[in-house]
Amino acid sequence: MKQHTLKAPFSLEGKGLHTGLFIHANFLPAEENTGVRICRSDLDGRPTYEAIADYVTATERGTVLERGAWKVSTVEHALSALYAMGVDNCLIEVDAPEMPILDGSAKYYIQSIEHVGLQEQSAEQKVFVVTEPIEYISERGNKMVIQPCDHYEAGVTVAYDSGILREQSAEIKDLADYKRELSAARTFCFVREIEPLLRMGLIKGGDLQNALVIYETPMSQEGLDYMTDKLGQPRLDASKLGYLSPLNYPNEPARHKLLDLIGDMSLVGCRVQGKIAALRPGHTFNTQCAKQLRNKILASL
Repeated sequence: MKQHTLKAPFSLEGKGLHTGLFIHANFLPAEENTGVRICRSDLDGRPTYEAIADYVTATERGTVLERGAWKVSTVEHALSALYAMGVDNCLIEVDAPEMPILDGSAKYYIQSIEHVGLQEQSAEQKVFVVTEPIEYISERGNKMVIQPCDHYEAGVTVAYDSGILREQSAEIKDLADYKRELSAARTFCFVREIEPLLRMGLIKGGDLQNALVIYETPMSQEGLDYMTDKLGQPRLDASKLGYLSPLNYPNEPARHKLLDLIGDMSLVGCRVQGKIAALRPGHTFNTQCAKQLRNKILASL
């Protein structure tokens, strides 16, 4: 199959989840064999590097790429959408150290890519064909198995010590279903995680519109009021446990973890023909697997 780029540029803008800055991101067509590259247009010299696993330096509430002054956080949603839509080559210009969070999903990226369309290029796609099972297991019990398959498939199972969110699974057997099945799945967090993140200086741009927030551990009305006030959100009834906004899918958290997995694994730098199954995936484990798989691919060349 031939490589593809965007037929025309598109732009998205919004606040950053962690910095709270108002961010502009431009997505432009790119030459064949250049991959997905990210330019920090706000920095001197406009440093630009390919979005590959070599540059992952942090994974706290998102995947962070960094090389010198060039640093871009929360890249996984845009990368997931580009991979799912078959965009091999793209230049992303962003004027901040992170991508805009938008609504916490990949929906607006998908809509924009569909609107401008794809342009076929002359070069053949770079594809790593999985010919034997590949397994990665972490000390914490995360597991990924990549099996031979005649196309790309992916699935995840998540499990939490939570009365509301216990075990969920999600899978996609055809990336043509990504828009309907995954694109609107939002990032999520627990109320109990929010105060520590605020103390760490993160989620300055977080709110109940760009994340699915799970309220499972009762807290005082005063404590919940403090959190919603800090986030600039309407106050809520502390006696009502559950999801603080309506679900887009019954298993939305698992679907978002699958969305993230697709974006993180795209950091191998080429397309993969195989079936990926992950147990308890997360950005740290995903990107560790992507680094190992990328090294395996490079060693095979």
